[in-house]
Amino acid sequence: MATTIDHARARRPASQRLAGYALLCDEQGNFTLRRLRSWHRLLARCAAMRLDRELAAGARPETSALLAARAMQLTSVKSRHALAASLQRILAAAGQSPADVPWGTVAVHPPRVSLCRERISQSAGPLARLAGHLAVPGPVPVQGVAMASQLLADGTGPLYHAGCGDDLDDIIAKVTRALTA
Repeated sequence: MATTIDHARARRPASQRLAGYALLCDEQGNFTLRRLRSWHRLLARCAAMRLDRELAAGARPETSALLAARAMQLTSVKSRHALAASLQRILAAAGQSPADVPWGTVAVHPPRVSLCRERISQSAGPLARLAGHLAVPGPVPVQGVAMASQLLADGTGPLYHAGCGDDLDDIIAKVTRALTA
């Protein structure tokens, strides 16, 4: 009698084997380890804007499988590096020199949307530090990453829209506090 072993599964590190699971809170307030299905991850990507808004407002990821899946996506190193790279591209497009951008190298592509270059230039230091906070190794609070994602995705926000009355420095300070909490 021969036995078979799934060698691909056996060789995967524990961190990758548990990537499909999340701690979720049930109706009684007890935490249970639940498997996140591929459709949870797909739906979380489809509803990213809404879920990011909820997470940025302080929603706890353990309250639903979709929030947990989105939180895992947002806080992944790949996603955080992509957000940091987006901030760097915005700084570079606004005319900041590479010396002003401390993290990594910047590949400058022409921006697809218009930027508030003056406002971005005035907030270049805090934006560069925010990019650095996003790129640090290790865990970071999901609320801060969701807030950074919202800042970058909001086409009517202070990065892109000159008529926006929101103070960019205040927003950056809130995001930075949430990331370093």
